[in-house]
Amino acid sequence: MNTPDFLALRDVGVTFADTGETALAGVSLTVSAGAFVALVGRSGVGKSTLLRVIGGLLRPTTGTVHLQGAAPADSPAPIGIVFQRDNLMPWRTVAENVRLPLELGAGKGRKGERADAPAPLHSSALVADALAMVGLAGQEDSYPAQLSGGMAQRVALARALVHRPALLLLDEPFGALDALTREHMADELLDIWQAHPVTVLMVTHSIGEAVLLADEVMVMNDRPGRITERIAIDLPRPRTMAIEATAAYQAYVAAVRGAIRA
Repeated sequence: MNTPDFLALRDVGVTFADTGETALAGVSLTVSAGAFVALVGRSGVGKSTLLRVIGGLLRPTTGTVHLQGAAPADSPAPIGIVFQRDNLMPWRTVAENVRLPLELGAGKGRKGERADAPAPLHSSALVADALAMVGLAGQEDSYPAQLSGGMAQRVALARALVHRPALLLLDEPFGALDALTREHMADELLDIWQAHPVTVLMVTHSIGEAVLLADEVMVMNDRPGRITERIAIDLPRPRTMAIEATAAYQAYVAAVRGAIRA
């Protein structure tokens, strides 16, 4: 059952100590479990900063972030993150790159474990499942240098999904790809999410991509950044890219574009 407070932010603000710049101010939002939410806004408005706060990579200066009732670092909900760059380790194979979160999890020293404990015995099956999910079965022994940009980003997505996260954070994951590959990856992400539901918060500069994928589009404006509008996307699911030809889709694109201030 969906819960409105799976993720809850209250009056979150971020001021960077080194520059004195305030990137976020008064950001409050809730996200239901299982939702797909897109975050849009002009460059520099604080979208990536907000995503890092939610992921526990950056501590807010003011306000609170709760993921299943706890701060992100203490939450029982595993988090997967994909950035614009794939950040693959070139000396590791595809399978070894995807396995990394499992190895790090095993090395955190859970009660009764050694700090140098190996990854769980079932990690190979989890890696194989994650690679199959993103269409890369059979590429386990390839190295990043042998992959196209789209394939490398699929590996990054598999790495984020391998430990079966409850929350998936995507920071412009297709921004470095050419237009056609980006469209293909968005379509694949839609298929993956529809087959394996997970709560998703995705930063994107593409309004069309946001409307195609999301249940709701949050619009950020101003500096410091804040959420100024939330637009529910009431388009039928399952969706395919064919929906982009409909008048309803175009109307949502226009509404989101109109909500982004100059």
